[in-house]
Amino acid sequence: MTKTILITGATDGIGLLTAQNLAAEGHTILLHGRSAEKLAAAAKKVGGTTKTYTADLSRMADVQALAADIRKNHDQLDVVINNAGVLKAPNTVTRDGFDLRFMVNTIAPYVLTRALLPIIAKDGRIVNLSSAAQAPIDVAALLGRKPVGDSAAYAQSKLAITIWTQELAKELPDGPAVIAVNPGSLLASKMVKEGYGIAGNDLSIGASILREAALRASFANATGKYFDNDSQRFTQPHPAAMDSGHVMSVMQGITDAIAELG
Repeated sequence: MTKTILITGATDGIGLLTAQNLAAEGHTILLHGRSAEKLAAAAKKVGGTTKTYTADLSRMADVQALAADIRKNHDQLDVVINNAGVLKAPNTVTRDGFDLRFMVNTIAPYVLTRALLPIIAKDGRIVNLSSAAQAPIDVAALLGRKPVGDSAAYAQSKLAITIWTQELAKELPDGPAVIAVNPGSLLASKMVKEGYGIAGNDLSIGASILREAALRASFANATGKYFDNDSQRFTQPHPAAMDSGHVMSVMQGITDAIAELG
């Protein structure tokens, strides 16, 4: 049975390759990107049945408009893959005064996912890209009140998305499944090339596990779990994700950020 699958950050890297693989299986792919020109080029590469959506995930208005457009055009989504992410950028402060990494990597996918829940199938899946790089979250940094370096911001934002994955899963015992996945460390994405100056490992490592997380039976009962593709198993994320006090402060921080952003 073919599925309707949304992939954010799908104009290059793991997102694009995952879209190509899934489209080749006959699924309908909703491609998201920040540039309409890059999206058009990506759609040609992906082929099959695709629809493109342009939105800057650093802007809350764009995130909300993206969700509204998708809900207007589609009665059901079967899979949402929150792939878009940022490590480095010339300016890491958004126009609203928030850290770009927290906004794109943590807050935007949370807002988008919650807005799309009414049309995500109960037997569907929400796949959130985490990372092996995880660190306890400084909520002041999450709220844009404290500057933080590239690697620290990235690691904190990835633990934060892992935390909200497990917390949202608790809210949705009847589905859809919500799963955090580290697709593999230092894969050959633009982020890795720009951030670390290395070619990186084969992108298909990450695209293959995202395909499995999105569709395969091996992830059917994995809601709230974290899969580490480096070790190729479900495992525990950073211990801070098991600290109830830390989890509560992070979730409150995300709520406060959303309220401030309107």
